[in-house]
Amino acid sequence: MANKVLNYIPKDSFMHRLSGTTKLIVFLTFSFLCGLSFDTRVLLFLLVLSISCFFLSHIRLSEVKLMSMFLVVFIVMNFILLFIFNPNYGPELYGSRTVLFHIAGRYDVTLEQLFYQFNVSLKYVIGFPVAILFIATTNPSEFASSLSQIGVPYRISYSVSLALRYIPDIQTDYHEIAQSQEARGVALGKDVKISERIKNSVKILMPLVLTSLNRIDEIANSMQLRSFGKNKKRTWYMQKKMTASDYLVIAFCVVLFVVGMIITNQGGNNLYNPFI
Repeated sequence: MANKVLNYIPKDSFMHRLSGTTKLIVFLTFSFLCGLSFDTRVLLFLLVLSISCFFLSHIRLSEVKLMSMFLVVFIVMNFILLFIFNPNYGPELYGSRTVLFHIAGRYDVTLEQLFYQFNVSLKYVIGFPVAILFIATTNPSEFASSLSQIGVPYRISYSVSLALRYIPDIQTDYHEIAQSQEARGVALGKDVKISERIKNSVKILMPLVLTSLNRIDEIANSMQLRSFGKNKKRTWYMQKKMTASDYLVIAFCVVLFVVGMIITNQGGNNLYNPFI
């Protein structure tokens, strides 16, 4: 079967042993710090941490190959489009202009623009391992119980669990429908033109939507028959207690966020300017 995207990968690692609540806090810490900071020093430190966490999870790059390829394509396209639409934003942002070479018209390749776009790309590279770790190392049911532990209503927790568990199911249905269509003569292989492949892929969407709607109806009926939502509280089959490792990681995230924001705002803004 083709590699799945965004699904739980069971392993025995430090990251897998952390509770879902802890991993959510790690994910939010990195996300907010990346979003609020434009300090290259902070971003580089976050990059080292995110890569270290990825290796601690024992997840191989081959297991997230499709997402890695998507990230590379997205970063390259974003890098090119940023330069095309506003090639002078970097000099305006940093207050200086160091021209490396001229292309045409208003398009000058400046050191400031390259540095700005490097920081933007760095944000995406940092967020990728953390987002993958959050999904690939967290069992959906265990994560739902963790959310319930911190006070999130169990109806919302269960909805999150269903959403996470439903991602690999959709992928499985897609591959099964694609194989059925190929058996009926619908060409979807690599030797087919991209335009024809996209056109034929549309024929998969309708069966996929109908299959998804049928599954949603079955789940809704099953939950209704079991009186889901009748009581204010519920027990969880998979519930992981917070351990010393969880508290240490949470404390580290708090310190990381505070120190990162202090370093970021040293100059009165969230920008690290090496050109002054």
